[in-house]
Amino acid sequence: MNIIVCRNYEEMSLRAARIVAEQIKAKPNLVLGLATGSTPEGMYAQLADMNQKGELSFKEVTTVNLDEYYPIAPANDQSYRYFMNRHLFDHIDIDKANTHVPDGAAADPAAEGKRYEELISDLGGIDLQVLGIGRNGHIGFNEPDSKLILDTHVTDLTESTIEANSRFFASPSDVPRRALTMGIGSIFKAKKILLMISGVEKKAAVSALLERTVDTNFPATMLNLHPDVTLVCTADVLD
Repeated sequence: MNIIVCRNYEEMSLRAARIVAEQIKAKPNLVLGLATGSTPEGMYAQLADMNQKGELSFKEVTTVNLDEYYPIAPANDQSYRYFMNRHLFDHIDIDKANTHVPDGAAADPAAEGKRYEELISDLGGIDLQVLGIGRNGHIGFNEPDSKLILDTHVTDLTESTIEANSRFFASPSDVPRRALTMGIGSIFKAKKILLMISGVEKKAAVSALLERTVDTNFPATMLNLHPDVTLVCTADVLD
């Protein structure tokens, strides 16, 4: 695992954006896996700025997002489709037909998981997957458990994840209890992984990750098995 330590959130966002930009410039038709949450927001702002300055083009890029709440309509302002449009897609020259998020309104979530796996396969796999990490070690919405599912699937969210996400909703009762998520196997098929971690509340998560052990009750530790992971983090998670 390659580790890049940054002084603050702004530097981390810029370094991560530069890594993504380098991959797009090297392969303009990159298949880019994306994440939501507060951690990558700064990186998305940097990428949009690069695009608007004419330094980077997304015209040939295809994106696939890690996850989506279930059930939720794409137009809901708390959906991850809405998040991606607001923070990135509306500000760059990407063809939105080439941006993919699991369908939170699918009538059959199991069938949607299968469709999403087939989509990723048809695209030739993910070249670079951006990841964050939950305080309980989840990646995507692969929550701590004695067993982890490999493919895209619907999953119940843990109470700690629901509590962490409740700040985005009017009340905790509005937070969806389930989600569609790429599985551990889906994530691990990515050729490269860019893991972003910021904030002192993630110190325990980073500590567990850097112990270089594997524990399904802390899913992010599985990343120790992947051959090409770059961790970009703020210094406060290592203090």
